[in-house]
Amino acid sequence: MRTSEKPADVRTAAAGLSGPASRKLPVPPRERKPALAALAVLLILGGALATTLLVLRSGDRVSAIRVTQQVGAGQKFPLAALQEVKIAVNDIQYVSWSQREKVSESFAAVTILPGTLLTHRMGVSASTELGQGKATVGLALKPGQMPAGIEQGDRVQIVYVPTRASQGETRVLAASALVSAVGDKSRTGNNSGQITVVVDSSASPEIVAFASSGEIAVAELPGAR
Repeated sequence: MRTSEKPADVRTAAAGLSGPASRKLPVPPRERKPALAALAVLLILGGALATTLLVLRSGDRVSAIRVTQQVGAGQKFPLAALQEVKIAVNDIQYVSWSQREKVSESFAAVTILPGTLLTHRMGVSASTELGQGKATVGLALKPGQMPAGIEQGDRVQIVYVPTRASQGETRVLAASALVSAVGDKSRTGNNSGQITVVVDSSASPEIVAFASSGEIAVAELPGAR
């Protein structure tokens, strides 16, 4: 009986060796790459630092000047037309809000439209429009003698329009006069007909004379701003 049990034990051992475990090959240990691991850590830290800088820079804002009404070329910047706005830091040299008093003493180099952020190149210390050889003339015009919607900074033609009693022909007295001021607006939204224009001093006496007799008309020049 004992001799018959030994072969069964041998078969059981042989079957255990021939199972899946007997076919597994030894796996070599994984090779560690410290250089790649260090690079990954540096990339993660670099990305975090860049994100932090972007967040911090997004909060860097400075006070600039925005013009709230049209200012014609050669006109002074009205202090009431200057508004403080906060803008992000960039490479454009906008005029700082702290310089608003200095800006109000300077003149527009070009026509400035409402909503414009002021830069240093837009202003000059002296006006070519109000300099030597120029004069300002006030006109009180009636309906029909000027188009609706004329504003400060516009360019206009000043035309002599003789009445029936006068002898003469219609002619241009000022080809491109700057409107430096307009009167208060009426209930209809149009100005009251009172405007101040900048003209050559040589033409101002004749313009004043014809204006006093009501023989002046104004034509707007939209493309001459």
